[in-house]
Amino acid sequence: MSGIVIFRSQDEPISQTNFKRSLDALSHQGLHRQNIWISENEKVGLGHTKLSIIDDLSGDQPLSDGERTRYIVANGEFYDLGSVKQQLKQQGYSFQTDSSSEIVLHLYDRLGTQCLDKLRGEFAFAIWDERNQLLFAARDRFGVKPLYYTVYNRTVYLASEVKALFAAGVPAHWDQESFFLTDSGVLPPNNTLFANIYQVPGGCFLIASDSGIQIHRYWDFNYPLIGDSSTQLTQEDYIEKLRHTLDEAIKIRLRSDISIGCYLSGGIDSSTVLGMASTHTSKPIQAFTISFDHATYNEEAIARETAQQIGADFHVVSLSNVELAEHFADAVCQGEMLTYNAHTPAKYLLSRATQNAGCNLVLIGEGSDETFGGYAHFCQDMLRQITAGQDEKTTRKLLEELKQNSKQISPALFVEGGAEALESVRQSLGFIPAWMERRVRLKIDGIYSDEFMAQFSQRDAYRIFLNHIDVIGQLKGRESVNQSMYLWCKTHLPVYVLRVMGESVIRYHGIEGRLPFLDRKVVELATQIPGELKIHKFTGKYILREAARPFLTDTVYAGKKHSLLAPPSTFDPQGAFFQLVQDTLRGSVMAAVPFYNQTKAIQLLDRIPEMDDIEKTALEVPLMKMLSACFLQERFGLA
Repeated sequence: MSGIVIFRSQDEPISQTNFKRSLDALSHQGLHRQNIWISENEKVGLGHTKLSIIDDLSGDQPLSDGERTRYIVANGEFYDLGSVKQQLKQQGYSFQTDSSSEIVLHLYDRLGTQCLDKLRGEFAFAIWDERNQLLFAARDRFGVKPLYYTVYNRTVYLASEVKALFAAGVPAHWDQESFFLTDSGVLPPNNTLFANIYQVPGGCFLIASDSGIQIHRYWDFNYPLIGDSSTQLTQEDYIEKLRHTLDEAIKIRLRSDISIGCYLSGGIDSSTVLGMASTHTSKPIQAFTISFDHATYNEEAIARETAQQIGADFHVVSLSNVELAEHFADAVCQGEMLTYNAHTPAKYLLSRATQNAGCNLVLIGEGSDETFGGYAHFCQDMLRQITAGQDEKTTRKLLEELKQNSKQISPALFVEGGAEALESVRQSLGFIPAWMERRVRLKIDGIYSDEFMAQFSQRDAYRIFLNHIDVIGQLKGRESVNQSMYLWCKTHLPVYVLRVMGESVIRYHGIEGRLPFLDRKVVELATQIPGELKIHKFTGKYILREAARPFLTDTVYAGKKHSLLAPPSTFDPQGAFFQLVQDTLRGSVMAAVPFYNQTKAIQLLDRIPEMDDIEKTALEVPLMKMLSACFLQERFGLA
């Protein structure tokens, strides 16, 4: 695990002071060693900070080729490159280290940007091509490892975190349209909350030269067209193939020389990963589970049963209201995005406990819900797909049955309505994904400032989002449930699950997180599995559930989806966390956030004692967004 910084100036030499300051901004706990390369003309700089506990000295970066005409810095891990290395040796390439990044450097020399087709893993990297005066940077297919960029004063800046760009002197301003899109739940994968700062989207690469910057896509999900049966297998064959492919993805992410951990919930995904991983090691795997002091939100008992069955070394991370309050600001500012629940500081504290237990590599179950249809809103999409043309009464009866069969905390999940705000989506797709309906209903328009409403009340967030999507090439002619999953994977997965809840809060504590469900081969298999096998009779992840059956307890196998959510702050009016909400939203920082009307927000706070638990639960999302915005405003000094 590493952090990377790249400067490329077209005019003046880069500021080495700013460069060092930028790299220092990435030196979180556990990231110990820094290395820098500056070009002879001082117009290009590559910096790398790394976790010394996992990475060996042979992998120090920046790395150069033998002729010192190409240099690479990389964050993350590349897998399954043994055969590629042998081929390169046969083609005359020599290797000075055991680092996989050196393989990528030679592979680029051989194939140029087409080298990406050979890569498998969670990564972000940049190569400076001295001979061609070209900067080539790329991100893994799903956006597990972050990579941000901007152009300021004719200098291209890239970094693993936005705060490193601010440290380099890039102005820190809100991007008001991106805030509007984030608040609507549809931030495109290339945007950030900050003006003129962008992400290299997952599955894309960047080329920067004297001609400017270009972004190109090298991979996409490519769901099959309806009626394409060329690759269809029997259900039993899919189960066997998925079990084998996922097992192999887990196996290549293990290392025998360090302590292995797994983040364990009460669900199928993490239980599957832990169960399969345990078959590849003779040592007990450390399993880490979050425990909340509210029964509805606590999965400790189910996770403990799984750990006992597998023989894992079980760790319970009990989190109090006070701890969530104390670490909320740090966790949010690490994620550099708005959060909608205290699960962000919960995940942050889980990673701290993992580090304290001496474990620096964890396997994580994220990505399964997005690709195998685990969320209830995908089940709702499937229900509508299979009942198309039936009478409305039958459809509503089935929808009610789906509600009863889904173990959900959020009362806003099965909302109906909001179609008038989503008409552009219906026009483009022919249907409205259920998750978009939910996002429309989660907004509370009364809390926004008059200026913000005047600027954005007439804008169509969903049209803006779809303008970033290849609707014709990737959505037309596909099953509606696959279209819904595709769109979810272009916004919520990269900008929230993998950033706010993923890399940012994990790497801060020096933890290397690996995600076998987002392995290239696993996802490419998942896209080819028919929708009725992913979601079968109101059961999400049906095919995964069957493939993982040998590794699951009866409780997990028969269980319902239960997302990681912390108890709402409003449930404990006297608690430290709700006091943090009250103090912050009534304070001076909130008054400076340009998007909200503080008077209306305070009126909302004043009504909370009159609300029931359902209303309080629904209110938690806008409260957490406002609280997040306050801490981002304060910490980064946003204009």
